[in-house]
Amino acid sequence: MKKPAVDKPPAHGISRDVAEALNNGRHADPFSVLGPHKRGRATWLTAVDHGATAMSAQIGGKDYPLERVFDDLHVFAGKIPANKAYVLAGSNDTDNWTMQDPYRHGPVIGEMDEYLLGEGTHQRIWTVLGAHVMEHEGAQGTHFAVWAPNAQRVSVVGGFNNWDGRRHLMRRRGATGIWEIFIPGVADKEIYKYEIIGPDGTLQPLKADPVGFGSQHPPENASMVRDIRGYGWQDGEWMNARAGRNDRSAPISVYEVHLGSWRRHVNDNNRPLSYVEAAEQLIDYVSEMGFTHIELMPISEYPFDGSWGYQPVGLFAPTVRHGPPHEFRNLVEAAHGRGIGVILDWVPGHFPTDAHGLGKFDGTPLYEHADPREGFHQDWNTLIYNYGRTEVANFLVSNALYWLEEYHVDGLRVDAVASMLYRDYSRKHGEWVPNKDGGRENYEAIAMLQNTNTIVYGQQPGIMTVAEESTSFPGVSQPVDAGGLGFGFKWNMGWMNDTLSYMEKDPIYRQHHHHQMTFGIHYAFSENFILPISHDEVVHGKGSMLDKMPGNTWEKFANLRAYYGFMWAHPGKKLLFMGQEFAQPGEWNHDAQLTWDVLEDPAHKGIQTLVRDLNVLYRTQPALHVKDCEPDGFQWIEVNDAENSILSWIRRGNHDDAEIVVVCNFTPVERTDYHMGLPKSGRWREVINSDAKVYGGGNRGNMGGIVARDDPHQGQPASANLVLPPLSTMIFVKDD
Repeated sequence: MKKPAVDKPPAHGISRDVAEALNNGRHADPFSVLGPHKRGRATWLTAVDHGATAMSAQIGGKDYPLERVFDDLHVFAGKIPANKAYVLAGSNDTDNWTMQDPYRHGPVIGEMDEYLLGEGTHQRIWTVLGAHVMEHEGAQGTHFAVWAPNAQRVSVVGGFNNWDGRRHLMRRRGATGIWEIFIPGVADKEIYKYEIIGPDGTLQPLKADPVGFGSQHPPENASMVRDIRGYGWQDGEWMNARAGRNDRSAPISVYEVHLGSWRRHVNDNNRPLSYVEAAEQLIDYVSEMGFTHIELMPISEYPFDGSWGYQPVGLFAPTVRHGPPHEFRNLVEAAHGRGIGVILDWVPGHFPTDAHGLGKFDGTPLYEHADPREGFHQDWNTLIYNYGRTEVANFLVSNALYWLEEYHVDGLRVDAVASMLYRDYSRKHGEWVPNKDGGRENYEAIAMLQNTNTIVYGQQPGIMTVAEESTSFPGVSQPVDAGGLGFGFKWNMGWMNDTLSYMEKDPIYRQHHHHQMTFGIHYAFSENFILPISHDEVVHGKGSMLDKMPGNTWEKFANLRAYYGFMWAHPGKKLLFMGQEFAQPGEWNHDAQLTWDVLEDPAHKGIQTLVRDLNVLYRTQPALHVKDCEPDGFQWIEVNDAENSILSWIRRGNHDDAEIVVVCNFTPVERTDYHMGLPKSGRWREVINSDAKVYGGGNRGNMGGIVARDDPHQGQPASANLVLPPLSTMIFVKDD
């Protein structure tokens, strides 16, 4: 009896279902089929090309034909010699072409990287994820790797494959959620995105690379391959010495800059400066003005100009608005060459909902919380990172280290820390989820910040981190091992709010609010403070610094000069936003350059000269900076003269440092015979008088100095009679 006929499986071993999945770009494990594979004693090569009607493999000048596995699909297979390099050749009715096959290449990510990525402890994820130009197994190309653990399939799309997501399906790396592929021939400056099929089979919006090193110019938003290797740093002298420049005992005077509007080429489509142009113009200016550091508002890639960078999408990409990554390094190196540190604003608190960004990256809430009570920021319509997910926390910690290591920046100022620390930040009852103990503290965010500070200070000695934290959360600038958050410094928002509120009042009412100028000393040494007059004070209808000051035009300038003198002589490091150093008359506009032309007015020029002289004095007089963060560096002389709105105090450094005496008169009344105590008898040189003519004042004062006699007053062993100009700050140094 004859046996019934049995259909033999095709020689290529590819089922209809598998072929359709490959053809349609929905196969979850394409490397298990595509490329060369041993079947029995033969090596079979499988390839997909939707433009081809015929394909072959070219080896040593010989063609090995690949047959269509099904007539209606663009999947081809055929036998080839084992272990031979080949090139795929395709043709149709009108064209012929050759291409390298990405599926002949093995993985790039090693076992240790895979283990650390899976564990969420890889400190340098940018060395593995993202797009890396390299040579791999004898071919030049780019390796792509991305985290998308819940995706059914991920592919790379770009101009190199006509944005066809069926062509470069990636390899899943086990349980890590990492997908990777090496694509031969893809080079520096190629644009790309990831095409992702979510867990429910839905095709997601094309996504930019979370660890991409570059981007297209907004409003275009694809990632760009950038080869960031091989920059020949020449700043070794600065790097070796910078720990002393960032120390709590160092003079730290920060110039905050929005690079897009500091200066523009008005006659060239109003374009902003490039990194290279800023390396000359901005650094020259900051050096001339005597600032020790610049702080750049966020320069990691962001889609919307109006966010000023505070809603970033490409955390690993210096914004292309000013040039490619190496040119940003030019800017940093130029600053270091002039003895200036560079601080970057860093935004780990939230990210925008733009479709190409991190939101529902693999079709699920991956970087953000699923519950909007935890994952949606109501104030800014942004998404909040899920700090409790180890991979997300690792992404952020690694990003902080990336900027410090790859770009030699000297510090990170962390934006909106308060919004991270509290689960109920800006939320009403019932709109937030308590922590495991029923409280409002965000334990996961706290742990992420502590881990960030621990790692960056450990890996990059001499750097600084700064917290913009607007509450009284304890220990922000205390070490992690002492229970603190581990920041080097904290912005003193309370001091800023109190003192500006005082200065905005008509002098006739200031006597009733005297405590606003003195209260800051009660907590001045509880943290390592920076006194910030930032961009936040000159936007959203708040007007300019000059607008805040009361009185006629002369009084406005005099008030501002007195306030700057008070600020520079007060304990704490200094920060001033660009334009404030010359009293820009209008509110800051991110779409236009600063109003530099006002410097033709002596009043504005005078403010600029005063700030420069204050910076020089602050840097050269140790008593004004060595003990900025220590209580024994400060002593009141007169704190209670509210009736006259007069304050005076002593600043001290180390034992051999000359003492500094400061006196402020915050009324428009000149005091011609003001009896004031002094810590020593002898001559005291007047080193700053904000009423000096060179600053735009009336040139009233003490003819360059005073002589103190042994006449105890105000708790001091000596005293003198002073002339206090109206609305002025004067600073004296003991002339030994």
